[in-house]
Amino acid sequence: MKKTLAILASALSMSAAFAQTAAPAMSAAASQTQGKARHEQRVEERINYLHSQLKITSAQESQWNAFADVMRNNSETMANLFEQRRANPNMSALDDMKGYAEITQAHADGSKKLVDAFEPLYTSFSPEQKKLADQTFRRQPAEGGAHHSRSGKPAAPASDATVKP
Repeated sequence: MKKTLAILASALSMSAAFAQTAAPAMSAAASQTQGKARHEQRVEERINYLHSQLKITSAQESQWNAFADVMRNNSETMANLFEQRRANPNMSALDDMKGYAEITQAHADGSKKLVDAFEPLYTSFSPEQKKLADQTFRRQPAEGGAHHSRSGKPAAPASDATVKP
């Protein structure tokens, strides 16, 4: 039995090695395009989750759309800033700190825009919707932490001014 498992493991590792050498290398542009598409998909999933979770009514759609557009714009801004940093691996420590400051400022600006877009929407909510919103937004994980609710089950990503790529 052990011999069979060893042979199977060897065969799988050899086939993986051959597959890696045979497969053409993905171009950097194609990889970046796929990453951007996955990032945009996560943002849209979060927007759809919140729309459903908050039970947005047809009367609230215009305010909701304004809020969702801010989420998309903030996400795009942050993705672009992170990509600029990744594109320059040889930056000096000073340039690195300046880039970090730019990202931090963009995050703060985006958060303000998000609050400004959310306030009229939240004000239009019914008491039930406000309770749902309060519960949903309270589940936000710590920065960089896993997205889990208090029950230990995975929760949807936090509604942040950014969705990190």
